[in-house]
Amino acid sequence: MSDVKAVNNLVQKFETLKKEIGKVIIGQKEAVDFTLLSVFCGGHSLLIGVPGLAKTLLVNTVSDALGLNFKRIQFTPDLMPSDILGSEILDESRQFKFIKGPIFSNIILADEINRTPPKTQAALLEAMQERSVTVSGTHYKLDLPFFVLATQNPIEQEGTYPLPEAQLDRFMFSINLEYPSFVEEVQVVKSTTSNIKETINAIFTGDEIVEIQKLIRKIPVADNVIEYAVGLVGKTRPKASAATEMVKSYLDWGAGPRASQNLILAAKAHAAVSGKYSPDIEDVKAVAIPILSHRIVKNYKAEAEGVSIADIINSLL
Repeated sequence: MSDVKAVNNLVQKFETLKKEIGKVIIGQKEAVDFTLLSVFCGGHSLLIGVPGLAKTLLVNTVSDALGLNFKRIQFTPDLMPSDILGSEILDESRQFKFIKGPIFSNIILADEINRTPPKTQAALLEAMQERSVTVSGTHYKLDLPFFVLATQNPIEQEGTYPLPEAQLDRFMFSINLEYPSFVEEVQVVKSTTSNIKETINAIFTGDEIVEIQKLIRKIPVADNVIEYAVGLVGKTRPKASAATEMVKSYLDWGAGPRASQNLILAAKAHAAVSGKYSPDIEDVKAVAIPILSHRIVKNYKAEAEGVSIADIINSLL
């Protein structure tokens, strides 16, 4: 199949996929779109929202509609790295045998990822970056496609461990889930308080998703679009000459080079699902907030004056 044909095919299947997910997930259009874009790019996503906004249900529904294996890991203060990666045990013949942990799946839901100590959070670092894990000096490859979709509750900070910057940077998107509108909430209540249960049909297979990831990387990008993305990331760095007054006043740290790479990859995916064969600056702008928001650090002045990360990014756009 030619690449042009493959993009056209992706546009149709993307619409079908969203309809399928829409049977269960009402509203949250942006959250669904960005989650799917991260899957098509081979990236990981952090879903942030108050309890009851269907974060877990969203991940579950996406994995069903994509036809992928799904494991949920509930992150708690007593969770150990071996509970995620697996461990070696002595079998009947007194030989060490490796028992695989839940990380060996296509989609991992890291539920409330900030409830576990840094040592356990760090168990995900190699898996997220290298798509492999090392246990007792032995290297194990993970099955592809592989995604970590983590959830976090923004309100309750009691007994939580903030994610280190190195880990945050490995998430391609940080997706905020908003409260539903009145009409959407009425629909949610109707659909969840009856006996009717929607069945989700798988629209893709794992192999097809791997092919889509290869297709996204093949999409050509004009130099001016790459320069715009790199320039945008550069402007978030308070010490850079291109930084605006707002950035210098309100930010401690800007985004690193991984943000520029992710902006271009996500812009390619955004263009492809919109039926375009090459991304433009509008595609970069469309994905800028979820890609940059977790990579820049506000200072106390921004906190005191109620300036949000989204306000700062919008001022740069």
